[in-house]
Amino acid sequence: MPADLNEWMNKNSNNDNKPKFEPPKFEPPKFIKGSNGFLLVIIAIIFVFGLLFKPWVIINEGEIGILATTGKFAKEPLYPGMHFYIPLIQKVIIVDTKVHMISYKRLQEVGSMPDRYGTIKVYPAINVLDARGLPITVELSVSYRLNPNEAAYTIKTYGLNWEDKIINPIVRDVVRNVIGKYPAEDLPVKRNEIAMQIENQIRDTLSKIEHKPVMFESFQLRDIILPENIRRQIERVQIAKQEAERAKYEVLRAKQEAQKEAAIAQGKANAAKIEAQGKADAKLIEASAEAKANSIISKSLTQNLLKLKEIEVQGKFNEALKANPNAKIFLTPGGAVPNIWMNIDDKKKVISNGNN
Repeated sequence: MPADLNEWMNKNSNNDNKPKFEPPKFEPPKFIKGSNGFLLVIIAIIFVFGLLFKPWVIINEGEIGILATTGKFAKEPLYPGMHFYIPLIQKVIIVDTKVHMISYKRLQEVGSMPDRYGTIKVYPAINVLDARGLPITVELSVSYRLNPNEAAYTIKTYGLNWEDKIINPIVRDVVRNVIGKYPAEDLPVKRNEIAMQIENQIRDTLSKIEHKPVMFESFQLRDIILPENIRRQIERVQIAKQEAERAKYEVLRAKQEAQKEAAIAQGKANAAKIEAQGKADAKLIEASAEAKANSIISKSLTQNLLKLKEIEVQGKFNEALKANPNAKIFLTPGGAVPNIWMNIDDKKKVISNGNN
């Protein structure tokens, strides 16, 4: 065997009588051969590319997308639906446009509220000073949402933590400015007035920001925590006011009772007066009727009528004398009808001329 292996291989390679070594040829699969096969390869490449880079995005309701091409944001947002983009060159930033809330609470309550959808943030309560420099703690809630038409400007200008740069500073400044105008003891009494001022100032301040990135929804003043000494003083004032109101009520009730008794007495007096007046009126009517009747009777007594009555009475006397011859008859002077005294069994009985 030769010592030099390379020389031996060269000699053998120049020998035409021996077969030369040839590498195996690559044969593509049958389904790739032809135009249809080439198309399948392209589809497979696109499929693998899609799995690796996912060049589409699905935007849900309550969200919008911001298309960034090589770092530059498109002005028009991508609304809910499926959207395609070019990977490595473009990307889509999805932002939430649902109503969000910041709730300012005392430290022991921070973190107690569940934030299931990421739309509620809990911050420490706002510490402010009243008009005299006394410390006041305010609990409140603010609801808002991102302006979808200006989402690209908002994210470009303020970043994804735009809430901490827009909402939180404005709310704290407005609360300090409003509460600082009132002394502590006036805060509970003027709570509604203060809440309205805070809400209006927050709304106005947000509306003046360029491009109006945030849409204000609602505001709620939950609690105003006063210093302990101020709170006790307010309680004493409230108790004094309640006692004064109670005394005022007792006086008013006594006055009403007196007026009631006076009204009852006056009613009884009026009733007695009316009753007496009614009786007097009745007697007057009766006397008037009787006088009128007497007048009518007197007018009806003519001379012929009196003569007739005298004859009728005389006839009755005659009948009486027949029954009792001892009867004594007395004539009233000037009268047409005499009185009769009859003696029967030694008893006197007066018989009126109209009752025989």
